[in-house]
Amino acid sequence: MKNCALTGHRELPASFDDNALYDALEALVKEGYDRFYCGMAEGFDLRALCCLVALKQKYRIFVVACIPFEGQERSFSGENRQVYRSLLPWCDETSVLFPAYRNGCYLVRDRYMVDRADLLFAYCVKEKGGAAYTVHYAGEKGVPVRFFEIS
Repeated sequence: MKNCALTGHRELPASFDDNALYDALEALVKEGYDRFYCGMAEGFDLRALCCLVALKQKYRIFVVACIPFEGQERSFSGENRQVYRSLLPWCDETSVLFPAYRNGCYLVRDRYMVDRADLLFAYCVKEKGGAAYTVHYAGEKGVPVRFFEIS
């Protein structure tokens, strides 16, 4: 299996293109990536997971939900909480790293994904925050990063 971790911002611009994201993820599948690690956060993660669920209808891919702590979705907006709960059953494996929130749990989740990845697929346009941290960590670990860009 070729493993791909996903990271991106929680807040996405209005110009964010789900079709382009689907196409980029499908290109990764065609390159042989067949195991995807998703951090299950609002924004990019859930949008990417929606695409992966659709791709599961066409390809044999394996999706791992990497949840930093039990009940992560309780702080989501009502709509995103519903999306999260509808997508979670489509994941082939669930890794819950902590039984409850604790300081630093999101960074532990990010390292967990990168440590298992052959590639990090990232939507990262800011120099600070979790996505930037994850991109930097991948660089330290020698994991190649492919950026998703909005044209």
